[in-house]
Amino acid sequence: MTPNVFIGAKNLHYGFEFCPAFWDWLVAANASGVVFSTEKVYDELLAGDDELSDWARGRDRKFFLPPDESILSALREVSDWVASQNYTFSAVTIFLQSADYYVVVQALAAEHTVVTHEVPSASVRRIKIPDVCIGLGIKCVTPFEMLEVERVRFVLETA
Repeated sequence: MTPNVFIGAKNLHYGFEFCPAFWDWLVAANASGVVFSTEKVYDELLAGDDELSDWARGRDRKFFLPPDESILSALREVSDWVASQNYTFSAVTIFLQSADYYVVVQALAAEHTVVTHEVPSASVRRIKIPDVCIGLGIKCVTPFEMLEVERVRFVLETA
């Protein structure tokens, strides 16, 4: 999962106060091996110094995976693909330093699906995750599609 999924959930769709079930589901889905993110996303979330960063700090290492040897070839494949496209030098540099890069790399290395709010774009000034996923044959879905595929239901408690 990309940083924008967590940030969008907190700020827009699944705030901690009014939809704690979303956050509980993420923890449960991680425990069952369905959902996780990367250490680089964790680092970005901590920079927020808010309720989301507190939530992220409460997760164990199985939720935010550190880079390891299994991603080495994927690092090169993603960076080579990005560099071979018509993106500006600045766009490539920014992408390769971002958490998004590591999310895509992890997905490529382990054949996972990327979950993001981003949509494809023809821009050469900013690299969008779905464009990289399409180019490398990585499945990419929105958080809402993920919840639908996983048949997640957030049901109000009865009084």
